[in-house]
Amino acid sequence: MDTTLDDPLVGRVLDGRYRVDARIAAGGMATVYRALDTRLDRVLALKVMHPALAADAGFVDRFIREAKSVARLSHPNVVAVFDQGTDGPYVYLAMEYVSGCTLRDVLRERGALQPRAALDILEPVLAALGAAHRAGFVHRDMKPENVLIGDDGRVKVADFGLVRSVDSVTHTTGSVLGTVSYLAPEQIENSATDTRVDVYACGVVLYEMLTGGKPHTGGSAARILYRHLHEDVPPPSATVPGLPVGLDELVAHATARDAALRPADAASLLGLAREARAGLSDAELDALPPQARAGERSAAEDRTGVLPRPVTAHRPVHHTSRLESPPLPPPPSPHRSARQRPRPRRGTLLVVAGVLLALGLGTGVWYINSGQFTKVPNVLGKSEEQAKAQLSASGLGVKRVERKFSDAFERGTVMNTDPAAGRRIRGNGAVALTVSRGPEVVSVPDLKGRPLEEAESELTKAGLAPGVVSQAFSQDVAQGSVISSDPAGGQKRAPDTAVSLVVSKGRPVPVPSVAGLPSEQATATLEGLGLKVATAPEQVNAPTPAGTVANQSIGAGTQAAAGDTVTLTLSKGPRQLPVPDVTGQDVEAARRALEGAGFKVKVERPFLSFGNTVESQSVPGGQNAPEGGTITVKTKGL
Repeated sequence: MDTTLDDPLVGRVLDGRYRVDARIAAGGMATVYRALDTRLDRVLALKVMHPALAADAGFVDRFIREAKSVARLSHPNVVAVFDQGTDGPYVYLAMEYVSGCTLRDVLRERGALQPRAALDILEPVLAALGAAHRAGFVHRDMKPENVLIGDDGRVKVADFGLVRSVDSVTHTTGSVLGTVSYLAPEQIENSATDTRVDVYACGVVLYEMLTGGKPHTGGSAARILYRHLHEDVPPPSATVPGLPVGLDELVAHATARDAALRPADAASLLGLAREARAGLSDAELDALPPQARAGERSAAEDRTGVLPRPVTAHRPVHHTSRLESPPLPPPPSPHRSARQRPRPRRGTLLVVAGVLLALGLGTGVWYINSGQFTKVPNVLGKSEEQAKAQLSASGLGVKRVERKFSDAFERGTVMNTDPAAGRRIRGNGAVALTVSRGPEVVSVPDLKGRPLEEAESELTKAGLAPGVVSQAFSQDVAQGSVISSDPAGGQKRAPDTAVSLVVSKGRPVPVPSVAGLPSEQATATLEGLGLKVATAPEQVNAPTPAGTVANQSIGAGTQAAAGDTVTLTLSKGPRQLPVPDVTGQDVEAARRALEGAGFKVKVERPFLSFGNTVESQSVPGGQNAPEGGTITVKTKGL
């Protein structure tokens, strides 16, 4: 069923650039579309916030800040963020488009996966989360729906919409974000969120890949949450007999109910996952679980059943196999005479065979000792990108990248290789890189008075991550510059710690009331206070005279910042309403009728008049008068 037919965005061009082609998915906060960037002519995914949420300025600010956070996570297993913007009521993110399916689609189709396939998916997920954790952010909503598997087999983590700075979201009172089946106990109990909640969720996802089902189920969300709090995740082998103990232990480490017993972050769990894989045989890795559905069984010949089978390198052909001796001449015919038979040139044949054998042996010895090896180039002190490029030029790959503290090597440069520079390695081998994280402790720079862009650049140079930005009024700090940071300048923190900033909105300006003033006078008054003034295109009926101010967008007595814009709505005068005829009525009845019609009432009684009946009214019944105007009624005299 096509879900895009009734979608008002499909076919539109947002921000004059992004043509929306089809709806992909819809969630609680946003809808995701496939779109074309008409400027760069590339397909991408457009995540558009629901208009109802876009009306909340605070939510939009948080959405934009989180987009900037994700944009800093440049990692091959993280869905990249290209752009962010607004178009009328639509607030959007432009992201990398991954053609393929989600892990949820795979599990729905195939049930349980082979251990090799499960680990092939888990490891890039942990690599992506590890990069986020080391940058100071937590995903908080890891689940199979957020794991994308491209048609080319690449695995990427998506939907960092709930990402938060590690330091800024330790507790979220009154709300628990995430999906109940993957929530860590501390998220449920006290809304605590740090890197270990992602570790817990990944453990649950691994359990689901190995068994085809979730560890905790129940008839309601409350029941599932209760089981997360009070029951351990069972070992996968209880559901899939024969699974190796190493996989049970890996799930148990990741899903320990006590957060202190879990790996500290996704990078640590990745190390445990690789150790678990190394301890398994090929037969254990490729064992097909009984819970696998037909689709998985039909793919059993594939090593992963999910990811493309890696191309097997051809074994080098031993050179001597091509240096065989030439065939001997055919045996002499028995009908030839002895004089006709050629003499065998055994000496010559032996010499040729000896030379060829020597060449073959020499070539083989050369290949075994030198020909199949390459020297590892010296990449110490170079950036990670430069080192990878140089290794690639030498025909070598990179099998892993570790990051460690160093006082001797600048942050981001290679401090060690395995094998070391100059050592021999097979020509198609891979090298492990250790990249410097800089000093183990980083001093937070003093950023007060620095413009925001400059302050964020200083944090990055110092090895820290710019965190959440909030605003406040300040009497002494210029608008757009930093008032304070948390942690404060001079404090020591680990590299990649997120530092939140408070930016000045400038001096507060008390906004006066300009209602009822002529437009020119109101504009001069507000601009004299350093405010900007705009006039609404539409005028409204109001009790004030035409051309005067009927409403102002920032209320009187409110504090605004210099440069803020106050929008004035002008009056086109009061409405003209029909006046009811109240002559001959009792005064009180006449008053009620006139006030109900939108007028004020004044009663005049002649001298020595004791009557209570209306004899006349200032505006005759049936005629129009300004809304809110005064109608005078007179009673009968003697």
